[in-house]
Parts: sequence; C-alpha cells; structure tokens
Amino acid sequence: MLRAVLFDWGGTLMDDEWDEAIALEGHAAGLQALQRARLPDAEAFARFVAEHESELFSPGSEDEIDIAAVMTRTFQRQGVDLTDDDVRLFLQATHDVWSSHWALGASTHALLEALRGRGLKLAVVSNTANPEWLLRPVLERQGILERVDAIVLSSEVGKRKPHPAIFQRALSELGIAPDQALFVGDRLREDVFGASRVGMKTVQALWFRADEGAAPVEPDYQAFTQMDVLNVADRLAG
Repeated sequence: MLRAVLFDWGGTLMDDEWDEAIALEGHAAGLQALQRARLPDAEAFARFVAEHESELFSPGSEDEIDIAAVMTRTFQRQGVDLTDDDVRLFLQATHDVWSSHWALGASTHALLEALRGRGLKLAVVSNTANPEWLLRPVLERQGILERVDAIVLSSEVGKRKPHPAIFQRALSELGIAPDQALFVGDRLREDVFGASRVGMKTVQALWFRADEGAAPVEPDYQAFTQMDVLNVADRLAG
C-alpha cells in the first residue's frame, strides 16, 4: 500500500533554468561580493570553470563534491587564496543570483497539499553540490519546506542519485519501506533507475522537459502534468 511520495526537486517541483549567461551572472555577483583586489574578471573566471568542468566537478560520478573545497582550489589555481568565510560569501552571492532564475511549478503546492491530505508522507531528494545552509532558505521561500516531511540532499549524504544511499536515507527518515513509496523525477538514470533499483515505484515527470537518455529500466508511469501524479498515487493507494 502506498504510504509516501518522494520527489526530485529541480526539473520536477521547479524549473531550474540554467545557461551560460546565468552562470556568468552568478559568478560576477560572487566576485563582486568578495570586494578584493586582483581577482579574475567574471568572464575569465566562468571560462576557467567551463574549461575545467570535468576535473573540478567529476560529472558522472556518484560521489558528491565538496563545493567549498572545489571553489577554494579554483581560486588558488588563478592565484587567489580565499578564507573559509570568503568562500562562503562567494557561494552565497552566486547562489542568490542563480536561485532567482528558479520557477516553482504552477501546481506544486496544490499537488503536495493534495497528497498530504490523503495522509501520505512526502520528501524531496535532490542531487546538489550546494550545502543545506544555502538551499534550505530557498525551499522555505518556495513553500516546499513546510509541505514535506524530509529534505535529503546529496551534499549531505555524500552520494548522488542513482546511488542507493540517498534514496535509502530518505526512506529511513520517513520510516517507510521501499515498496510503500513512489518516486517522482524527470531524469531516467538518476531518478527512475535509481529509485526503482531500491524497490520503489517510479513516475517520470515530463511537464518541464523530457529526458530521453539511456537508462536500464523504464518508468512505471509517466506524468505530463504535475496533477497526473495525484492520479497515480490514488491508483497505488487503492
């Protein structure tokens, strides 16, 4: 019997818009916040990050990076030594800009409230290098924090979806068995495959984008609107 619904965050509950212009805007804000001499300009900094992306961020790895350590090394390689407080200030300023481009789905609140009204437990399970101290205020402003029972971030777990550990952490915090849970996410490998291999039913979220990448499994359901998830939950709840 269904007892919980777990959601991906970006691309599922919100549209986390991202492009090179947004990246540059954030880096410019972070550099300006430091108010130090001999810093690289924003374009040079953004170009360095883009050119060294594989080295800095280990794309494809299921181990989450330490974003503060990565930024410290990034500045050092450009001849700048930052204190821990400097790095925190830089991360806050860049994140404030980037998160301003995130748009909550129009039906997100209605969906979460309808599921809670049915007595279901809810969680957000997100891949993000950003620490909880940066993201929790955003979740609060978006009205998600007050509507879910658990927030599980790869930055806190140390493993990224599709690694089983992040899903298992969420299930443990909810006190739910895998076969009592439904996972909703837009990514076939990270969300659908990751959740299914720990024993959860899955929904591929298609309302913001359609991931057509290769994955070892197919979703149990597809949802073209957020409220389609409610129909799936009702079916599984019997």
